[in-house]
Amino acid sequence: MAKKIKIVLKLNLPAGAANPAPPVGPALGQHGVNIMEFCNAYNEATKDKRGQVIPAEITIYEDRTFTFVTKLPPVSELIKQTLKLKKGSGKPPAEIVGTITKEQIKTIAAQKLNDLNTTNLESAMRTVAGTAKSMGVKVI
Repeated sequence: MAKKIKIVLKLNLPAGAANPAPPVGPALGQHGVNIMEFCNAYNEATKDKRGQVIPAEITIYEDRTFTFVTKLPPVSELIKQTLKLKKGSGKPPAEIVGTITKEQIKTIAAQKLNDLNTTNLESAMRTVAGTAKSMGVKVI
């Protein structure tokens, strides 16, 4: 018999560096999950991606066990990596922090296609371009 799912949580966590402090502790603790067990499993699964933010989709079952799936970093993180930016603009579009080419957008869109709510590469590129603009990155 399949286990009954209690809740599915999505958390954006630093790869290889999850710890029981918020947001992990409170999010999992309220559902009775062993927090250190999750942190150790997540850190083991993401240790080769240190320095990135890797979202985890955690399925918690009624018997307090859990499974999780890691996703690709958020689009904004991929844009920052591609352009080697520390952070986005505090005042987009007035303050531009960098420029991104259509080719770079296409690469990021192709990478993220499975995580986005579209299967169309053109739509995914528009999503990535929109994120770039909201970060103060100029699309050329």
